[in-house]
Amino acid sequence: MTDSIENVKKTALKSLENMKAKDIVCLDVKPLTSMADFMIVASGTSKRHITAVAENVYIDAKHEGIKASMEGEPGSDWVLVDMFDVIVHIMTPDTRKFYDLEKLWTMSPDNNESND
Repeated sequence: MTDSIENVKKTALKSLENMKAKDIVCLDVKPLTSMADFMIVASGTSKRHITAVAENVYIDAKHEGIKASMEGEPGSDWVLVDMFDVIVHIMTPDTRKFYDLEKLWTMSPDNNESND
């Protein structure tokens, strides 16, 4: 059992696909933060689906010997599975649109426009 970053990422993505998560996006955030190398964002079709997807990611990680923890209440709009170097966010489409993590984590100072 290995917990290389690539294995962790592969395990998370496979688990999300197996549970039919929607609009899966994997962001390389290494240049932006030291808290993780990758953030994976996915949508669930309902709060129940989000919980099931998150639990499956967590169980698959544990099965592979990957350290993981889950954040968020079952039945909520957003559940996070923290696998240290890979953080997985599963949320409702509305919550995902509101927080727009993809935009937040792909912004860089070079891409920001100034209104000066």
